[in-house]
Amino acid sequence: MRDTGALAARSLAHVEPHIQPGVTTAALDAIVRDFIADNGATAATLGYRGYKHSSCISVNEVVCHGVPSDKVTLKAGDIVNVDVTTVLNGWYGDTSKTFVVGGEDAASDEANRLVRTTREALRLGLSGCRAGARLGDVTEPIHEHLSRAGYGVVNQFRAHGIGRTFHAAPFIQHGKGRRGQGLLLKPGMFFTVEPMANEGAVATKTLKDGWTVVTKDGKLSAQFEHTVGVVEGGCEVFTRVPGTDAFI
Repeated sequence: MRDTGALAARSLAHVEPHIQPGVTTAALDAIVRDFIADNGATAATLGYRGYKHSSCISVNEVVCHGVPSDKVTLKAGDIVNVDVTTVLNGWYGDTSKTFVVGGEDAASDEANRLVRTTREALRLGLSGCRAGARLGDVTEPIHEHLSRAGYGVVNQFRAHGIGRTFHAAPFIQHGKGRRGQGLLLKPGMFFTVEPMANEGAVATKTLKDGWTVVTKDGKLSAQFEHTVGVVEGGCEVFTRVPGTDAFI
């Protein structure tokens, strides 16, 4: 899990310099695909339920599962989530990050605030993750932080157990759960924590491609994700670039 998580994190770090105005999401996906292959792994999404790409790339009002396309070109001020899952030696590492195209100065205050607050929510959720805690100790801080900021917390698409399979129990709703309640966290449990926050309402719809999920009101959405393992006193974040202090 450390190896595949690190590779997933390095994949995001590798594609980040290419997230620039004028670049298509298909071009970004090709960069991710080649990097994963060059490191002896495969992308879990490639061929998953007929999906034909090595990442999901979700721009602005796209909540999740954005399909890379040569018809989608990034513009300065866009926010774009890149979601990558690597499979290395049979183990899965899943991570995503929302980037601001052209840097914070290119984006609106509203977009920057949404991205910043969603990242903060992930950090707060992970602070409650440790052996002996309950799942609500992870999810309630996320829901509180995002709701207090006025954002809708998406529950329709859930975090999940992971390891030798892509998706497994527990399936986690970040907009539900109370501290001290829910599944008991035990050492060795692996799962993702991946808050999705909508600038407006939580309502979503899926486009005709069967994958791309957008906000119904057309407002922005952001997401951050780590794969973690429960340990005594905390959780180990697998999807961090080794040797750096970067949170995500």
